Amino acid sequence: MRTRVAILAFVAVIAAAVAIFWASFVYFEGEEKARARGQLSLYRSTIVAELEKFSHLTFVLSRDPFVIGTAKGGDRSILNQRLEQFADEAGVFAIYLMDPTGLTIAASNHDHPVTYVGQNYGFRPYFQEAFGGTQSQYYAIGATTGLPGYFIADPVRDRSGAVQGVIAIKLHLDALEDSWRAAGESVFLADENGVILLASDPSWLYRTLADLTPAAREKIGETRQFMDAPLKTLDWRNLDEERAVLESEQLLHLTATDIPNGWQLHYFADYSPALTRALLGAGLFTILATLALSFTQFRYGRRIGAALRVSESDAAELRQANERLAVEIDERRTAERRLKRTQDELERAGRLAALGQLSASVTHELGQPIAAMRNHLAAAEMSDSGPSRAMPRIGALVDRMEGITRQLKFFARTEGDGFAVVDLRDALSASVALVAPNIETGDVELSWMPPEQPVLIWGSKLRIEQVMVNLLRNAVDAMEGEDHRLLTISLGADERAWFTIRDTGHGLGDSTLATLQEPFVTTRESGRGMGLGLAISSNIVAEHDGQLSGDNAPDGGAIFRVELPLYAETLTEDAAE
Repeated sequence: MRTRVAILAFVAVIAAAVAIFWASFVYFEGEEKARARGQLSLYRSTIVAELEKFSHLTFVLSRDPFVIGTAKGGDRSILNQRLEQFADEAGVFAIYLMDPTGLTIAASNHDHPVTYVGQNYGFRPYFQEAFGGTQSQYYAIGATTGLPGYFIADPVRDRSGAVQGVIAIKLHLDALEDSWRAAGESVFLADENGVILLASDPSWLYRTLADLTPAAREKIGETRQFMDAPLKTLDWRNLDEERAVLESEQLLHLTATDIPNGWQLHYFADYSPALTRALLGAGLFTILATLALSFTQFRYGRRIGAALRVSESDAAELRQANERLAVEIDERRTAERRLKRTQDELERAGRLAALGQLSASVTHELGQPIAAMRNHLAAAEMSDSGPSRAMPRIGALVDRMEGITRQLKFFARTEGDGFAVVDLRDALSASVALVAPNIETGDVELSWMPPEQPVLIWGSKLRIEQVMVNLLRNAVDAMEGEDHRLLTISLGADERAWFTIRDTGHGLGDSTLATLQEPFVTTRESGRGMGLGLAISSNIVAEHDGQLSGDNAPDGGAIFRVELPLYAETLTEDAAE
């Protein structure tokens, strides 16, 4: 009978160990997937920021009087010096100007041994598209230097609008590869044809994810995009949506497709950490269960032997009761320790999730101010009147970036650090001034008349302006492509201070404000936003004891309303106390 019980107990332990192993593996595998998604989102944001950082530089350069004059046959030596200075200050590899035939007539590397001057790039798609009147972006191996890079080109027009040439810049993206290798990641970026452009492993470069069609291979050859690279197929295959075999190794595989130019980012992660942790958990359980069974059997034998040798007395029964109570206390303490460990793991997972959202917020919030700062700097340097007119605006942008950096922890705290009396008239005026380039570029009509009386609240002026700028930029972006573009701003106060921002764009559609306030949810097309603006704005408004609401306007477009408590003298007295 005892042998049968022992066998059943052993089988139960094995079954429980298998169940714990599987449950642990599923749990730890989920953690690995969550970490991989966070890394993929971070790398995707970094790539998009790098591609868009200089997208406005060629547009600004194409309107430079010296560039236009040289394109029309003017002195090239002056422009060569200017382009060299611009390239050094902006940190780009090269800036060069081509005539209508594709011949380079001025370049920042004019005095280098390997210069673009005199080289003809009329066969490159970026030249052909830009000469056709639109901005072009293209990745290729350099025909002159043999170095890969990302090309951005814009047409150069005269006063009549006729295209006189093409201005282009070349960027090196090898810093992204270096960061992947330094982190020990397995990552590669492929273009729309499935050719790998950037990779953490150099042996993967210019390999294809599948066999190229004859038409695609012929087009790549005509444009000399990858020069003499053989474009062999990569040793890999997909198993399902989240698994792939890469060079005979089965890995976790995640992709991001919402990248400009139709590119795809592929991220691979190893399953072995999850498997190892699951095996350790199951093994530890098996050891503890075996020890517990052995101890139970040992105690059972001792009790039977003692019962056969002597009769049980009241004192012996009391000792046995105390021993059982001690075992129960130990078991309860063990259960409490397990509960504490589980709670600690959940808290760590929450902090990691918050850290991932915070990192994405940094990319979202700092990308546009940095790009704007560089555009203003380029505009100041090329202005006939000198840089002094643009410098104050650049200083303001830098201050704004520093303010955002100081307050990145607003998701985790609610205290009113840095609060003061804020006049919403001044905050709205400053926000409108900051978004003025977007309004002018989007040909948007602005309706905004500040009230005569102050509208005062108690809060952080910088963070309130951040809410206003987010809503204004969303409104301007929503009206892109619309025939009638009117941005209406209203400000007032009754029981609470309020302001509304109304546009004539496409509206919220079927989405609700609650849905749009979730991080990474957006109504914009792919590559035009990360969906963090409303999530950040909602947190800031809530921190100020306010309310953010939004809905579709009756006659089209969307209207957003922010309500905030009015400033009272008693609040100032309480704060002083």
